[in-house]
Amino acid sequence: MIRTFIVGIVLGIAGVFVGLHYVPVVDQHRESSIVAVSLNGGNSETFYVKVPMDRIMIGAQGRTTALPPELMWPEDERFSDVRAELFKLRNSRDAVIGVASRIAADDPDLGAIVEWVLHLPARGSVFVRIPADTAGSQRVGDLAAGTREFATLVGDMSESWVPDTTGDDGVATGRIELLMNFVSTEFERDDDEEEAG
Repeated sequence: MIRTFIVGIVLGIAGVFVGLHYVPVVDQHRESSIVAVSLNGGNSETFYVKVPMDRIMIGAQGRTTALPPELMWPEDERFSDVRAELFKLRNSRDAVIGVASRIAADDPDLGAIVEWVLHLPARGSVFVRIPADTAGSQRVGDLAAGTREFATLVGDMSESWVPDTTGDDGVATGRIELLMNFVSTEFERDDDEEEAG
């Protein structure tokens, strides 16, 4: 009787492992990438953030309306010129595909900078640093680092504010458009190897 019980337990555990192998616990939905081919042979992809409805968090010193309301921003002088925001990130089809963080700071050594981290759970993350003192309504910065799908990419990303002029309620509404232009370094290495060989 004990032997039958132990064999049943062992077979049950083995059955669970076999079942987990064939049926994934998490089936991460991946929204199709909307990548366009650029004239220079690279690729481009556009992301959007609708303001204020996609804003998840905002923090800055002296701000009277924090989001979430319970957020207590540090009063330390080191954070006086720092503004941090967290957004939902949308693709060209207006589907939420990830999150984006934007940090704007005025550093005495680096000057005014804006840093973006775009995180797409099914694809990876990309880090972009943009000089904030760019003239005009569009800022452009380089892709500084990436993970998974973005690890081998080089290029730039532009940040543009597109205002929504339909509302008359006095609140700044619109969207932030992020246009990423990139090329994979894997293809560059393959071309170099073909030319050398």
